[in-house]
Amino acid sequence: MCVCPGPRRIGIPVRSASLPLFSDAMPAPTQLFFPLIRNCELSRIYGTACYCHHKHLCCSSPYVPQSRLRYAPHPAYATFCRPKESWWQYNTQGRRYASTPQRFYLTPPQVNSILKANEYSFKVPEFDGKNVSSVLGFDSNQLPANAPIEDRRSAATCLQTRGMLLGVFDGHAGCACSQAVSERLFYYIAVSLLPHETLLEIENAVESGRALLPILQWHKHPNDYFSKEASKLYFNSLRTYWQELIDLNTGESTDIDVKEALINAFKRLDNDISLEAQVGDPNSFLNYLVLRVAFSGATACVAHVDGVDLHVANTGDSRAMLGVQEEDGSWSAVTLSNDHNAQNERELERLKLEHPKNEAKSVVKQDRLLGLLMPFRAFGDVKFKWSIDLQKRVIESGPDQLNDNEYTKFIPPNYYTPPYLTAEPEVTYHRLRPQDKFLVLATDGLWETMHRQDVVRIVGEYLTGMHHQQPIAVGGYKVTLGQMHGLLTERRAKMSSVFEDQNAATHLIRHAVGNNEFGAVDHERLSKMLSLPEELARMYRDDITIIVVQFNSHVVGAYQNQE
Repeated sequence: MCVCPGPRRIGIPVRSASLPLFSDAMPAPTQLFFPLIRNCELSRIYGTACYCHHKHLCCSSPYVPQSRLRYAPHPAYATFCRPKESWWQYNTQGRRYASTPQRFYLTPPQVNSILKANEYSFKVPEFDGKNVSSVLGFDSNQLPANAPIEDRRSAATCLQTRGMLLGVFDGHAGCACSQAVSERLFYYIAVSLLPHETLLEIENAVESGRALLPILQWHKHPNDYFSKEASKLYFNSLRTYWQELIDLNTGESTDIDVKEALINAFKRLDNDISLEAQVGDPNSFLNYLVLRVAFSGATACVAHVDGVDLHVANTGDSRAMLGVQEEDGSWSAVTLSNDHNAQNERELERLKLEHPKNEAKSVVKQDRLLGLLMPFRAFGDVKFKWSIDLQKRVIESGPDQLNDNEYTKFIPPNYYTPPYLTAEPEVTYHRLRPQDKFLVLATDGLWETMHRQDVVRIVGEYLTGMHHQQPIAVGGYKVTLGQMHGLLTERRAKMSSVFEDQNAATHLIRHAVGNNEFGAVDHERLSKMLSLPEELARMYRDDITIIVVQFNSHVVGAYQNQE
């Protein structure tokens, strides 16, 4: 059973939807750990959409308390507002009759304001009028369903080595782990890719107190933040990692294996998250932070693009999808990641081989790890990695907020031979070709609502401004001549409507949330879905985070010609 609204992946009844971030007495700035989702703006928009001249909303369902309806009515009544007394009206003869309730929807500008609140675009700068990078740029966006949103995203250019890093991170049991991974993982990857000489230069600079050359140039939306209070702790752990890399170097000059570097970075960061929680911190704020990070969890899907070399490292059930344009102009999808869940037979086999035969029936139950967790690989989630004794010892010595939380004290059933969970990624390599036009990285909130082929087609048509005219499929629905005329008219208007979005990720989210049974955006449906209050939104969809990376076909083709 998955509890909603609440953590989608953890199927246990808990008192709160996620781990509490702070107690009332904690002076720490709460806003540091909550991404700005423009709640004030949403409140204003929702208030406008559902405003009634009777100055109150009486749209409550008999099954949902009015106190839960913060911004909009229950979905069953979401499109109606009525006066307090009833929907019954009286004519001039005093006879009572039932009037048709008036419908209220978000206007297109209000819908756009919500969809575009977290969008971000980056274009790779040109040199002498030419773009020498295989990446033209990227678009990204997020649409929250949880409050606060549990997804994160990151993008950065490697400054001491070549290439660009892009990633999406899907948190569960809170946003603490996904936040930490989104801040830290790229540094671990960048350090893993550095040559021995550069690592020595960095260590010598730190030792002598000299300024460090930056190793990453971040490309962040203003709402994407860093935890300043934890920066020193994170830096010390990262420094210990590069010191160990220096010590392990044999002095031989060897090429860096990108696949190995990605795997080492993922595993080392997860190990540091675990170790920091075990050791604790004398600062009460940091001590609580590292425990929250460790007891929550996050999946990660990261792409490293260097020239025509594309590596995708995936842990969990987010996905990377390559958009390929065929010779006839149509689009095809190439999957560059595998979901680590019960639908992956290889993952099921791996888990069974890692544990005794008498656990074969209990290690995965109801398509969940130990009957609880949907992804079979993730950062954090120490409840599936630590021994029972270690969990109890850390919780008992931890702050009261952690010790009083039912989720942290809960021991998974049939918990005999931990660890049951790993953060080790599965790395896929692909050599880019001129027909490879873009890459979509997205959390499973997108893939739950859209087929991969539809995702690639929609993005491809958006980027090229060309629509491959295919026969309209009605999927077994009875369609009248008038309805078919409407579908054809809508398709003809699609060319102009595509340009209302200046961001490919926004355009994709619009389709993911607003598509009707014919694959076209239905404004009424889109308005309803965006009008759901945060208490109900999670029942209908998950957080959605998307990065669309556009490749430079001319540069990719030039690489091929040189070879």
